[in-house]
Amino acid sequence: MPAKILLYYVFTPIADPEAVRLWQRDLCELLGLRGRILVSEHGLNGTVGGDMAALKTYVRKTKQYAPFKDIEFKWSSGTGLDDEGRSLDFPRLSVKVRDEIVSFGAPDELQVDENGVVGGGTHLKPGELHKLVESRDDVVFFDGRNAFEAEIGRFKGAIVPDVETTRDFVAELDSGRYDHLKDKPVVTYCTGGIRCEVLSSLMVSRGFQEVYQLDGGIVRYGETFGNTGLWEGSLYVFDGRESMTFGEGAATIGRCVSCGAAEDRMVNCADDDCRARVVLCAACGERAACAKHAAAMASRA
Repeated sequence: MPAKILLYYVFTPIADPEAVRLWQRDLCELLGLRGRILVSEHGLNGTVGGDMAALKTYVRKTKQYAPFKDIEFKWSSGTGLDDEGRSLDFPRLSVKVRDEIVSFGAPDELQVDENGVVGGGTHLKPGELHKLVESRDDVVFFDGRNAFEAEIGRFKGAIVPDVETTRDFVAELDSGRYDHLKDKPVVTYCTGGIRCEVLSSLMVSRGFQEVYQLDGGIVRYGETFGNTGLWEGSLYVFDGRESMTFGEGAATIGRCVSCGAAEDRMVNCADDDCRARVVLCAACGERAACAKHAAAMASRA
C-alpha cells in the first residue's frame, strides 16, 4: 500500500480533552499510525502518516465523533513505510493535551464555538483569493508561519514577519509595525490553515479592518493551482519530508546562506539556542548559523 500523510484540524469546544487524547492514541496505535496530535478545549490538530487503508479507517472513525464530523483532511504522499508498515516520515506517535492546539501563547484570547473560531478572518478559497487580487490593487499577503519557512517558499510580495516561533506573533502584532495595514485587505496564509485561524482573530481584535485567511492554507492552494498561481517555491513541512512542491517546474527561491546558490535544502541553525532552520546546499556542509545568530556565534569563538 502507498504511504500517505494526513494534515487536519478542527476548532470546536471539547469538554474532556484527556478522554479524546486517550481515544485518539488508542485508535492510532491500533492502526499502526505515527505522527503528532494535539488536543485542547479548543479542538484537535494532527498530522499522521501510514498506509492508505489504515488512514482511511482513521478518517472514518474520527468523523464518527460528532464534533469532528466536518474535519477537512488534506492528503499528501509520504516517503514510504518500514518493514512493519509504519510511516518513515514520523519517528513515533505523540498524542498530547495542551492549552492550545497551535501555540500562540494566547489561549485566553481565543473564543471557539461549534462553528469554529469566533471573530476570525473571512475564509477565501483559492479561486476567491484570485478574484480578490484581480479586483483590488492593495491586497497584502501576510505570512502566518515562522520566518525561516518563507525562505524556500512564499506568496509573491508577501510580508514575512520576523518571528522564530508562533508565540512571537502576539508581540509582533502589538509592536505597531503593521498598524499601517489596518485599513488594507490583509490575506493571512499558512501551511494547512490552522495558524491563520488564530492569527486572523488576533489581528481582528487589534483593529485590522479587513482580514482574510486562505481556506485550506498553502496545501489546498497548491493542489488547486500548482506552480501556475501566486505561490512561489517549495512548502516547508514538519515531518521527514522536510519540504514538498506542487508538481514539476517549481521555482527554487531559497538561497544558500553560505554561497548564495539556489537551494531549498534546510538544516538546523548551528547556534544551539536558535530554533530556526537555515537554507544550506550540500556542498557547503551540514550546519550554518542564520544571519541573526552568526555574529553572536563569532563573538563567542
